[in-house]
Amino acid sequence: MYNKSDIELKVAEFLLQIKAIKLQPNNPFTWASGWKSPIYCDNRITLSHPQVRTYIRQKLAQAIQEEFGSVDVIAGVATAGIPQGVLVAQELGLPFIYVRAKAKEHGTGSLIEGEVVEGQRVVVIEDLISTGKSSLQAVDALRAAGLSVAGLAAIFTYGFEKADENFAAAKCRYLTLSNYGALIDYAAEHSIIAKSDMELLGKWRLNPSEWGQGQVLSSES
Repeated sequence: MYNKSDIELKVAEFLLQIKAIKLQPNNPFTWASGWKSPIYCDNRITLSHPQVRTYIRQKLAQAIQEEFGSVDVIAGVATAGIPQGVLVAQELGLPFIYVRAKAKEHGTGSLIEGEVVEGQRVVVIEDLISTGKSSLQAVDALRAAGLSVAGLAAIFTYGFEKADENFAAAKCRYLTLSNYGALIDYAAEHSIIAKSDMELLGKWRLNPSEWGQGQVLSSES
């Protein structure tokens, strides 16, 4: 049985343990977008840890079967979604394709690599969801190629409302193994972060674009 809450916490534990996720509420990271963030996530690190990547592969495969039913092909989103997608396709015994960030500028000029069969039912694999914009570009490309997108599965989401809005507008279902809320709960319970930082971390998710801009982040003198 796919026990969502147990899996959310276990994946959060793994990601913190292998430092795929780092939390620094009082010394925030700066993303490429310019946003200040108390969290940095690089799920490619899971690939270097066989126990972790096996658990993620198995749980993604299980979730896909339970949430989306029978599918014909798995599609990865370049670049970080490609290796995760290959692992899931292998687990399910399904063909694999992947979607480039942009079409090749030489040769065939392909946007989608692999054997594309019109009418096939596909699940898209991503490693991380922030606003969902890049993931949904891949969904659009697959639909344009004549594939039926059953939905998208990812390892982790920041839980932004914008992502929910974007996926709803695109009429694309999505699931994740873990999320920001589960991560913060686990980190607080196991004293990875101070309970006094919980409010600070909660505010970031509600308004990430303005969080930390010109404000004092720590109450410490």
